[in-house]
This record gives sequence, C-alpha cells and structure tokens, in this order.
Amino acid sequence: VQLQASGGGLVQAGGSLRLSCAASGRTFSSYAMGWFRQAPGKEREFVAAISWSGGSTYYADSVKGRFTISRDNNKNTVYLQMNSLRPEDAAVYYCAADRHSGSSYYDLYEYDYWGQGTQVTVSS
Repeated sequence: VQLQASGGGLVQAGGSLRLSCAASGRTFSSYAMGWFRQAPGKEREFVAAISWSGGSTYYADSVKGRFTISRDNNKNTVYLQMNSLRPEDAAVYYCAADRHSGSSYYDLYEYDYWGQGTQVTVSS
C-alpha cells in the first residue's frame, strides 16, 4: 500500500483545512487508518483514527470536537477535516494504515504503512 497525503497549507488561527490521504491497492477498505502529526522538536503524536468500515472513530483529546476523520472506501481515500485551527496544531501531518485493524489505534507502532506527510502551518 502506498499512501499520498495532501491538503496542507497555511491558514490563520480559527480557519479550516481538509487533509486527504489517497491509498493505492485493493485492500484499503480492510485497513484501519490513522492521522498523526509531528511538530519540530516533538515526537510524532496520534491525532485521529478510523476503523476499516468507518463505523468507529477515535480522537486525541486535543482535537476532539474540532477535527473529523472520515473515509471513502470507493475512492481509497481518508480525510481529516480540521476546523478552529490553533497555532499549536501546526505540524507535519501523516496518514498511516494498519493492516490488522488492531485496538491500539493511538500507537504509531501499530501502523504498517505511512504517507510522506503534509505541512500544516497556522498563523496567530
């Protein structure tokens, strides 16, 4: 599986962005998917995850109520809608795929495939 993240950019605080992650391969619909982010000098951290069916979603406390993860298995794409962005949301955002759809959706080591990252910058 190859993952291609896009949609990052520069936005003012309070604004919105929608990230997309397009996946190659016929098995996308069987994978759980996650979004992580990494700011300069910080560890990569969990942002959101979605089950293979889209029926379950999970969020870090820091983004709950502001971000929404979704997927379209017909398009092999997972999305991250980010609203009410804050300067502390600025980071490189990565999408990731979990072949086994395990329960440790918040653990980056759970994931088998990673996209290249897309930069999100939030100006105050």
